[in-house]
Amino acid sequence: MTKTLLFSTAIAASLFAACGSTDYSKTPSGITYKIVEKGSGPQVKIGQFLQIHYTQKINDSTLMTSEGGMPVFTRVDSVGPVYNAAEVFRFLHKGDSVVVVQDVDSLMKQNPMLPPFMKKGDKLYLHLRVADVLDNEQQVQAIQDKEMAGQKDRDQAIVDEYIRKNNISANKIGKGTYVKIDEAGTGPKADSGKYVSVKYRGKLMLTGKEFESTMEPGKDPITFPLGVGQVIPGWDEGIRQFSKGGKGTLYIPGFLSYGSRPGPGGQPNEALMFDIEVVDVHDTMPQPKQNPMMPPVDGKQ
Repeated sequence: MTKTLLFSTAIAASLFAACGSTDYSKTPSGITYKIVEKGSGPQVKIGQFLQIHYTQKINDSTLMTSEGGMPVFTRVDSVGPVYNAAEVFRFLHKGDSVVVVQDVDSLMKQNPMLPPFMKKGDKLYLHLRVADVLDNEQQVQAIQDKEMAGQKDRDQAIVDEYIRKNNISANKIGKGTYVKIDEAGTGPKADSGKYVSVKYRGKLMLTGKEFESTMEPGKDPITFPLGVGQVIPGWDEGIRQFSKGGKGTLYIPGFLSYGSRPGPGGQPNEALMFDIEVVDVHDTMPQPKQNPMMPPVDGKQ
Protein backbone atom coordinates (compact mmCIF):
# COMPACT_ATOMS: atom_id res chain seq x y z
CA MET A 1 0.00 0.00 0.00
CA THR A 2 1.48 3.32 -1.01
CA LYS A 3 -0.39 6.54 -0.25
CA THR A 4 -3.10 4.86 1.81
CA LEU A 5 -3.00 6.03 5.40
CA LEU A 6 -3.63 3.03 7.59
CA PHE A 7 -4.32 2.95 11.28
CA SER A 8 -1.60 0.40 11.95
CA THR A 9 -1.84 -2.29 14.51
CA ALA A 10 1.28 -0.86 16.10
CA ILE A 11 -0.60 2.37 16.76
CA ALA A 12 -3.73 0.52 17.67
CA ALA A 13 -1.84 -1.37 20.33
CA SER A 14 -1.19 1.89 22.15
CA LEU A 15 -4.60 3.51 21.87
CA PHE A 16 -7.44 2.90 24.34
CA ALA A 17 -11.11 3.87 27.71
CA ALA A 18 -13.42 3.03 30.40
CA CYS A 19 -13.50 1.19 33.69
CA GLY A 20 -13.93 -2.51 34.16
CA SER A 21 -17.50 -3.68 33.85
CA THR A 22 -19.44 -6.89 33.57
CA ASP A 23 -20.86 -5.46 30.32
CA TYR A 24 -17.46 -5.75 28.68
CA SER A 25 -16.45 -8.60 26.39
CA LYS A 26 -12.96 -10.08 26.36
CA THR A 27 -10.77 -11.23 23.48
CA PRO A 28 -8.74 -14.47 23.75
CA SER A 29 -5.63 -12.47 24.71
CA GLY A 30 -7.41 -10.62 27.52
CA ILE A 31 -8.29 -7.25 25.95
CA THR A 32 -11.65 -5.95 27.16
CA TYR A 33 -14.03 -4.00 24.94
CA LYS A 34 -17.58 -2.74 24.87
CA ILE A 35 -19.78 -1.59 21.99
CA VAL A 36 -21.44 1.46 23.53
CA GLU A 37 -23.51 2.30 20.46
CA LYS A 38 -24.61 -0.31 17.94
CA GLY A 39 -24.48 0.57 14.26
CA SER A 40 -27.07 -0.51 11.70
CA GLY A 41 -24.67 -1.80 9.04
CA PRO A 42 -23.51 -5.38 8.50
CA GLN A 43 -20.55 -6.79 10.37
CA VAL A 44 -17.20 -6.08 8.73
CA LYS A 45 -15.55 -8.88 6.75
CA ILE A 46 -11.92 -9.95 6.73
CA GLY A 47 -10.09 -7.93 4.06
CA GLN A 48 -12.37 -4.90 4.25
CA PHE A 49 -11.29 -1.52 5.63
CA LEU A 50 -12.65 0.45 8.56
CA GLN A 51 -12.88 4.21 8.30
CA ILE A 52 -12.73 5.36 11.90
CA HIS A 53 -12.35 8.32 14.20
CA TYR A 54 -10.60 7.69 17.49
CA THR A 55 -9.71 9.23 20.82
CA GLN A 56 -6.86 7.71 22.81
CA LYS A 57 -6.42 8.13 26.54
CA ILE A 58 -4.24 6.94 29.36
CA ASN A 59 -6.35 6.79 32.49
CA ASP A 60 -8.29 10.09 32.38
CA SER A 61 -5.83 12.04 30.20
CA THR A 62 -6.45 12.40 26.47
CA LEU A 63 -3.36 11.72 24.37
CA MET A 64 -4.65 12.09 20.81
CA THR A 65 -7.89 12.38 18.86
CA SER A 66 -8.93 12.43 15.22
CA GLU A 67 -12.34 13.94 16.00
CA GLY A 68 -12.77 17.17 14.05
CA GLY A 69 -9.97 16.16 11.69
CA MET A 70 -8.92 13.41 9.30
CA PRO A 71 -10.28 9.90 9.85
CA VAL A 72 -7.92 6.95 9.78
CA PHE A 73 -8.23 3.66 7.94
CA THR A 74 -7.30 0.14 8.92
CA ARG A 75 -7.56 -3.17 7.12
CA VAL A 76 -9.42 -5.88 9.01
CA ASP A 77 -7.31 -9.01 9.20
CA SER A 78 -7.60 -12.28 11.06
CA VAL A 79 -5.27 -11.97 14.02
CA GLY A 80 -4.62 -14.35 16.84
CA PRO A 81 -4.52 -13.71 20.60
CA VAL A 82 -1.73 -11.10 20.42
CA TYR A 83 -3.04 -8.55 22.98
CA ASN A 84 -3.63 -5.99 20.25
CA ALA A 85 -6.64 -3.78 19.57
CA ALA A 86 -6.80 -5.29 16.07
CA GLU A 87 -8.40 -8.34 17.70
CA VAL A 88 -11.57 -6.30 18.13
CA PHE A 89 -11.86 -4.87 14.60
CA ARG A 90 -13.50 -7.93 13.03
CA PHE A 91 -16.44 -7.75 15.46
CA LEU A 92 -17.44 -4.21 14.41
CA HIS A 93 -20.20 -2.80 12.20
CA LYS A 94 -20.63 0.48 10.33
CA GLY A 95 -21.89 3.03 12.87
CA ASP A 96 -20.51 1.24 15.93
CA SER A 97 -18.93 3.18 18.77
CA VAL A 98 -16.65 0.99 20.87
CA VAL A 99 -14.34 1.31 23.85
CA VAL A 100 -11.23 -0.88 23.98
CA VAL A 101 -9.19 -1.25 27.16
CA GLN A 102 -5.65 -2.52 27.69
CA ASP A 103 -3.59 -2.90 30.86
CA VAL A 104 -0.15 -1.32 30.74
CA ASP A 105 1.14 -4.21 32.88
CA SER A 106 0.26 -6.64 30.08
CA LEU A 107 1.81 -4.39 27.44
CA MET A 108 5.05 -4.24 29.44
CA LYS A 109 5.33 -8.02 29.22
CA GLN A 110 5.38 -7.67 25.43
CA ASN A 111 7.52 -4.54 25.26
CA PRO A 112 9.33 -3.23 28.34
CA MET A 113 10.41 -0.09 26.42
CA LEU A 114 7.09 1.73 26.61
CA PRO A 115 6.88 5.56 26.73
CA PRO A 116 7.74 6.97 30.19
CA PHE A 117 4.21 8.29 30.75
CA MET A 118 2.94 4.69 30.80
CA LYS A 119 3.37 3.19 34.25
CA LYS A 120 2.41 -0.05 35.97
CA GLY A 121 -1.24 -0.09 36.95
CA ASP A 122 -2.27 2.34 34.20
CA LYS A 123 -4.90 1.58 31.60
CA LEU A 124 -4.87 2.57 27.95
CA TYR A 125 -8.20 3.41 26.39
CA LEU A 126 -9.28 3.64 22.77
CA HIS A 127 -12.63 5.13 21.79
CA LEU A 128 -13.48 4.13 18.21
CA ARG A 129 -16.31 5.39 16.01
CA VAL A 130 -16.75 3.45 12.76
CA ALA A 131 -17.74 5.99 10.10
CA ASP A 132 -17.77 3.54 7.20
CA VAL A 133 -16.76 0.08 5.98
CA LEU A 134 -14.94 -0.02 2.63
CA ASP A 135 -14.25 -2.92 0.29
CA ASN A 136 -10.87 -2.02 -1.23
CA GLU A 137 -7.90 0.36 -1.34
CA GLN A 138 -9.35 2.32 -4.25
CA GLN A 139 -12.35 3.31 -2.14
CA VAL A 140 -10.03 4.19 0.74
CA GLN A 141 -7.87 6.39 -1.49
CA ALA A 142 -10.86 8.24 -2.96
CA ILE A 143 -12.23 9.09 0.47
CA GLN A 144 -8.78 9.99 1.78
CA ASP A 145 -8.20 12.42 -1.10
CA LYS A 146 -11.56 14.08 -0.42
CA GLU A 147 -10.90 14.26 3.32
CA MET A 148 -7.44 15.76 2.75
CA ALA A 149 -8.91 18.55 0.63
CA GLY A 150 -11.47 19.27 3.33
CA GLN A 151 -8.79 19.19 6.03
CA LYS A 152 -6.73 21.79 4.18
CA ASP A 153 -9.74 24.10 4.13
CA ARG A 154 -10.30 23.60 7.86
CA ASP A 155 -6.61 24.13 8.66
CA GLN A 156 -6.46 27.32 6.59
CA ALA A 157 -9.64 28.69 8.16
CA ILE A 158 -8.09 28.41 11.64
CA VAL A 159 -5.10 30.56 10.66
CA ASP A 160 -7.21 33.02 8.64
CA GLU A 161 -9.44 33.56 11.67
CA TYR A 162 -6.47 33.92 14.04
CA ILE A 163 -4.91 36.62 11.85
CA ARG A 164 -8.23 38.45 11.52
CA LYS A 165 -9.22 38.20 15.17
CA ASN A 166 -5.84 39.43 16.43
CA ASN A 167 -5.58 42.16 13.75
CA ILE A 168 -2.13 40.95 12.69
CA SER A 169 -0.48 42.72 9.78
CA ALA A 170 0.86 39.75 7.82
CA ASN A 171 0.95 38.69 4.17
CA LYS A 172 -0.54 35.40 3.03
CA ILE A 173 1.88 33.72 0.65
CA GLY A 174 2.41 30.49 -1.25
CA LYS A 175 0.03 27.72 -0.26
CA GLY A 176 -1.27 29.49 2.85
CA THR A 177 1.51 30.59 5.24
CA TYR A 178 1.20 34.08 6.72
CA VAL A 179 4.41 36.10 7.12
CA LYS A 180 4.80 39.13 9.39
CA ILE A 181 8.04 40.97 8.60
CA ASP A 182 9.51 43.06 11.40
CA GLU A 183 12.88 43.47 9.68
CA ALA A 184 13.41 42.28 6.12
CA GLY A 185 17.18 42.00 6.54
CA THR A 186 19.93 43.69 4.54
CA GLY A 187 22.27 40.80 3.70
CA PRO A 188 22.03 38.03 1.10
CA LYS A 189 18.49 36.91 0.39
CA ALA A 190 17.25 33.56 1.64
CA ASP A 191 16.22 31.57 -1.42
CA SER A 192 15.77 28.00 -2.55
CA GLY A 193 19.08 26.17 -2.64
CA LYS A 194 20.73 28.54 -0.16
CA TYR A 195 21.82 27.32 3.25
CA VAL A 196 20.15 29.41 5.94
CA SER A 197 20.94 29.62 9.65
CA VAL A 198 17.80 30.43 11.65
CA LYS A 199 16.97 31.07 15.29
CA TYR A 200 13.36 30.53 16.26
CA ARG A 201 10.75 30.35 18.98
CA GLY A 202 7.87 27.96 18.23
CA LYS A 203 4.38 28.19 19.74
CA LEU A 204 1.07 26.39 19.37
CA MET A 205 -1.23 28.89 17.73
CA LEU A 206 -4.45 28.03 19.54
CA THR A 207 -2.96 28.14 23.05
CA GLY A 208 0.16 30.27 22.65
CA LYS A 209 2.18 27.60 24.47
CA GLU A 210 5.88 27.66 23.61
CA PHE A 211 7.23 24.24 22.66
CA GLU A 212 10.79 24.96 21.55
CA SER A 213 13.23 27.86 21.26
CA THR A 214 16.78 28.61 20.14
CA MET A 215 16.43 32.34 20.82
CA GLU A 216 18.17 32.20 24.21
CA PRO A 217 21.81 33.38 24.48
CA GLY A 218 24.30 30.59 23.87
CA LYS A 219 21.97 28.50 21.71
CA ASP A 220 23.03 27.92 18.12
CA PRO A 221 20.73 28.47 15.16
CA ILE A 222 19.73 25.55 12.99
CA THR A 223 21.21 25.43 9.49
CA PHE A 224 19.53 23.73 6.53
CA PRO A 225 19.10 24.03 2.75
CA LEU A 226 16.00 26.03 1.93
CA GLY A 227 13.27 24.77 -0.36
CA VAL A 228 14.22 21.09 -0.49
CA GLY A 229 11.86 19.68 2.13
CA GLN A 230 14.23 19.34 5.07
CA VAL A 231 11.92 21.51 7.20
CA ILE A 232 8.15 21.85 7.34
CA PRO A 233 6.61 23.38 4.18
CA GLY A 234 5.57 26.57 5.99
CA TRP A 235 9.23 27.27 6.75
CA ASP A 236 10.35 26.53 3.20
CA GLU A 237 7.93 29.08 1.77
CA GLY A 238 7.97 31.61 4.62
CA ILE A 239 11.70 32.09 5.20
CA ARG A 240 12.18 32.98 1.54
CA GLN A 241 10.59 36.35 2.38
CA PHE A 242 13.68 37.36 4.41
CA SER A 243 17.33 38.21 3.91
CA LYS A 244 20.25 37.81 6.31
CA GLY A 245 19.41 39.73 9.48
CA GLY A 246 15.68 39.46 8.88
CA LYS A 247 13.24 39.02 11.75
CA GLY A 248 9.56 38.25 11.84
CA THR A 249 6.85 35.68 12.53
CA LEU A 250 5.47 32.77 10.49
CA TYR A 251 1.84 31.65 10.98
CA ILE A 252 1.50 28.16 9.54
CA PRO A 253 -1.68 26.09 9.00
CA GLY A 254 -1.65 22.43 9.99
CA PHE A 255 -1.32 21.02 6.49
CA LEU A 256 1.86 23.08 6.00
CA SER A 257 3.34 22.02 9.35
CA TYR A 258 3.11 18.36 10.41
CA GLY A 259 -0.16 17.48 8.67
CA SER A 260 -1.79 14.31 9.97
CA ARG A 261 1.30 13.42 12.02
CA PRO A 262 1.30 14.46 15.68
CA GLY A 263 2.79 17.93 16.01
CA PRO A 264 4.70 19.48 18.92
CA GLY A 265 1.49 19.57 20.96
CA GLY A 266 0.82 15.88 20.30
CA GLN A 267 -2.14 16.41 17.96
CA PRO A 268 -2.47 16.15 14.17
CA ASN A 269 -3.07 19.22 12.00
CA GLU A 270 -1.78 21.71 14.57
CA ALA A 271 -1.51 25.36 13.53
CA LEU A 272 1.91 26.70 14.57
CA MET A 273 3.62 30.07 14.76
CA PHE A 274 7.33 30.84 14.84
CA ASP A 275 9.23 33.98 15.71
CA ILE A 276 12.31 33.72 13.52
CA GLU A 277 15.63 35.46 12.93
CA VAL A 278 17.68 34.70 9.83
CA VAL A 279 21.18 34.74 11.28
CA ASP A 280 23.05 33.96 8.07
CA VAL A 281 22.62 32.89 4.43
CA HIS A 282 25.27 30.76 2.71
CA ASP A 283 25.83 29.41 -0.80
CA THR A 284 27.24 26.15 0.58
CA MET A 285 26.88 24.24 3.82
CA PRO A 286 29.00 26.07 6.42
CA GLN A 287 31.69 24.15 8.24
CA PRO A 288 30.75 23.09 11.78
CA LYS A 289 32.31 25.00 14.62
CA GLN A 290 35.61 23.56 15.84
CA ASN A 291 36.27 23.15 19.54
CA PRO A 292 39.29 25.20 20.64
CA MET A 293 42.50 23.25 21.21
CA MET A 294 43.15 22.48 24.83
CA PRO A 295 46.70 23.35 25.97
CA PRO A 296 48.91 20.41 26.96
CA VAL A 297 48.70 19.43 30.60
CA ASP A 298 52.37 20.21 31.24
CA GLY A 299 52.19 23.50 29.35
CA LYS A 300 54.57 22.28 26.61
CA GLN A 301 53.79 22.70 22.92
